[in-house]
Amino acid sequence: MSPEEYVDGDGMADGDSLRARSEQAIGEIAQALIDSPHLHSALQAAFGAREKAIEAQQAAMSALNLPSAGDVERLERRLRSFSQRLEDVEEQLDDLSRDLSSLRRKIAAKEAKPAAKAAPETDAA
Repeated sequence: MSPEEYVDGDGMADGDSLRARSEQAIGEIAQALIDSPHLHSALQAAFGAREKAIEAQQAAMSALNLPSAGDVERLERRLRSFSQRLEDVEEQLDDLSRDLSSLRRKIAAKEAKPAAKAAPETDAA
């Protein structure tokens, strides 16, 4: 028989029994940590220190006239927006340029028709 096949008095295999006891012990430790006022105090102090460090970093960067990550992200969003708007304007200019070229060809064709009709009369004379 393998070690996993040994059965204890409760009808559980030794491996299952060990796993169950381990899970129970981990659960008890986790619950003790959750209930611990010392852990709560330590977490509150850590989060408070983190907030103060962030505020100090922002104040230092502001004093040095350096942009924050939020400032850079806002600028990046604005640049993307500006870039998209510029692409839209470029497309509109391309459309207008094509339309203008088409109009010029039509005008040139209309001007060429009367000139073509007048040209044979002058050659016959």
